[in-house]
Amino acid sequence: MSDFENGKTTGEKKLEQIAQGPFFDFAKPYLDFISKEKIFNIVYVVMAVVNLLLPFAILFSAINAGILKAGVKYVIAFILVWLVIAFACWIGFQLWWERRNNISTIAISEFIVTPIFSQIIQTFGEWIGTLIGIIGAGSGLIASIILGKDAAYLFSALGLGAMNSGLMMIIIGPVTGFFIIIISRFLAEQLRLLACLVNNTKEIATNLKK
Repeated sequence: MSDFENGKTTGEKKLEQIAQGPFFDFAKPYLDFISKEKIFNIVYVVMAVVNLLLPFAILFSAINAGILKAGVKYVIAFILVWLVIAFACWIGFQLWWERRNNISTIAISEFIVTPIFSQIIQTFGEWIGTLIGIIGAGSGLIASIILGKDAAYLFSALGLGAMNSGLMMIIIGPVTGFFIIIISRFLAEQLRLLACLVNNTKEIATNLKK
């Protein structure tokens, strides 16, 4: 072995010893965190927290819009509609929190991002579809019974200006929510199918080499 090779080996060993020091090793917990499936827990936790905060954000927005000064029937309708929104968001919270526990089950192969991302797409679609279905039907029914044609003002104060007609939302809300759920599940399954094909192809190739 030449002096150059000996020097190179000695230099590599010294570099490895330096790299094992605390100055080079303090980022290891972070690097381990982003390289594993646990990083996706952040998405589920954030979305779960959003569902808990959303009803209060809507409440604050409606109060600032002067809904409590609009008259007794508007206040009654607002309280009932807000309870429907809070109920829908509570279901949304449970959806995101429960799906968070499935990450470790999904990430069982080398290709973990695609199946986890497919579940995020599916969960997001189910969440949006659920909110639209419950809030659309529930608030539409309540607003139509109590306010009639004046329901548009209530929806505007709640930040739901797209819901101009309470009667229409009783039907449109659940139907739209249903199709959003179906489409999101379809897209998620396509991604899972792709990941499954890649995993199976790699397994077959490995078995053929044996």
